[in-house]
Amino acid sequence: MTETASRLLELLSLLQARRDWPGPELAERLAVSGRTLRRDIERLRQLGYPVESLTGPAGGYRLRAGAAMPPLLLDDEEAIAIAVGLGTAARASVAGIEETAVRALVKLEQVLPAHLRRRVGALGSATITPPAGGPTVDPQHLTVIAAACRDSECLRFAYRSRDGTDTRREVEPHAVVNLGRRWYLVAWDRRREDWRTFRVDRLERPASTGVGVTPRELPAKDAAAYVEQSITASPNRFEARVTLHAGADEIAGRVPAHWGTIEPVDTNTCEYRTGDDDLGWLAVRVAMLGVDFEVHEPPELVEHMRALAERLKRAARPRPAS
Repeated sequence: MTETASRLLELLSLLQARRDWPGPELAERLAVSGRTLRRDIERLRQLGYPVESLTGPAGGYRLRAGAAMPPLLLDDEEAIAIAVGLGTAARASVAGIEETAVRALVKLEQVLPAHLRRRVGALGSATITPPAGGPTVDPQHLTVIAAACRDSECLRFAYRSRDGTDTRREVEPHAVVNLGRRWYLVAWDRRREDWRTFRVDRLERPASTGVGVTPRELPAKDAAAYVEQSITASPNRFEARVTLHAGADEIAGRVPAHWGTIEPVDTNTCEYRTGDDDLGWLAVRVAMLGVDFEVHEPPELVEHMRALAERLKRAARPRPAS
């Protein structure tokens, strides 16, 4: 491959990775002069790539969405990550995405080199992902929100809180986080002048305002850590207290931080405190720890445990031979 062709591929890859590029920064990344960059941009246009020039003090470039999608340039690790991600998406908590993800995965695997197909196949055969439960989200909502996060643009949407209150929000979006069974948006709420976490399944009609903002510094290590802190700090509809017949150290390795707290009672027993708005999920969460336990509160959880035990007993009952 010639030096120019290699540079054009690198330029195209950079343009696909970010929405807007200042010209000087793009030239610096490619280690070329501004004149060479302009020539390379023109070559891409001649090849059919819709590269737009941006106005401003330094000028810049953007790869506009065209009538036909230009080929994506992926290195080996990116291709594997997308293939594995599509396989996982086929069992994800995004409404209607399963069939779409499978179709996209089939198309990707058709063009993967043989050595990458083997790696993806090995990962797929060795990885088990249980079907997701709980609420699903609209994939269009996720893409609108993610684009606003990427482009640092304000976002408006309707939101229904846990108590059923409907509000309109305008926020500066920071990141979208998938935690457990749910999707969350971390954003700065402009009206309340504070950071907030929003459940994406409770959100309707998200739309970018087109107003750009300077990203704020999040008061946490990262967005996932902030969501975990928010979940831990906010009150749940149901709070459970359970005695587990296992040591605290053994259980701590099985319980994510946002699932509750573990306190040792003695070397073979610990107390587990956890909460959620869904009693059915609380029952499953405790049962899947794989140890004997007693539920102390709430009493409604005991009833859900009995119902779960009956369903499991019926499922395990031997069936007559046909």
